[in-house]
Amino acid sequence: MKLTEKKLSLTQRVLVYGPPKTGKSELAAKLSEHFNLLWFDNEQGWSVLTKLKPEWQERINIISVPDSRVYPIAAETWLKVIKGTPVEICRLHGKVTCAMCKKDNGAQDRVALNELGADTIVVFDSLTQFVNSCISHITKNQPEDYKLEYSDWGYLRVLMDKFLSQVHAAQYSVVVITHEEEVKMEDGKQKLVPVGGSSNSSRHTAKYFDHVVYCEVKNRKHTFGSATTFGMNMVTGSRTNIAIENVENPSLLAIFKPELFPQATAPVVSITPAMQAAKNIGVVK
Repeated sequence: MKLTEKKLSLTQRVLVYGPPKTGKSELAAKLSEHFNLLWFDNEQGWSVLTKLKPEWQERINIISVPDSRVYPIAAETWLKVIKGTPVEICRLHGKVTCAMCKKDNGAQDRVALNELGADTIVVFDSLTQFVNSCISHITKNQPEDYKLEYSDWGYLRVLMDKFLSQVHAAQYSVVVITHEEEVKMEDGKQKLVPVGGSSNSSRHTAKYFDHVVYCEVKNRKHTFGSATTFGMNMVTGSRTNIAIENVENPSLLAIFKPELFPQATAPVVSITPAMQAAKNIGVVK
């Protein structure tokens, strides 16, 4: 098939990351102005969604997964949900096919990601807690002071790839929220990257997504960016050349409804070796 015959997918896979309290969840939640959101919350952060307009809140369905070190249920539930096939999740424990809640006729939510329409976006909040859940699952029979060994890190990498590869192949739109970590890249430079497992794995988390958005507080203002050139010390980028920082009030709707934000389409800039060298030493911002 010729490239000219290929059609761009209408679904998007977006990664939103940055330090705590930089507006990540609220940025994703504002998609409810135009879309239904199926929101998987594993760190009890849903209260920020109550700041939205009531009619927007009506479009958000919360699936609470009360994860903790002693009850690492997110690792189990998210890995089952992300397969896309129908599952029942109990509202009390956030567990798929919970025997206790079935016995007691506890409330359950049916979830089938592969059945979702274009009017719904799936949000996972947060990948950071999912990583912690996977680690707790791996070390559940170990003492409190146990240090992960080489084989444990390998198992963690397998679990993360299982989840993220399903996100990458999803036929529905997805937003994943996570935090940042500073790591040394292959070229020896230090960069901020989205948390996605071990430091080595986090260097490659962005590859599973169409758009990577960085969030920060700068000059007492929440700042968001998705263009590859947004900042030289952090990983960002958009496969469809969307720069949400070009919008007066940056919004993920620039990705999902680009026709509403023509100003968000970033110009294609060819970076010469000389320009790259200047950016690396801080001459060019």
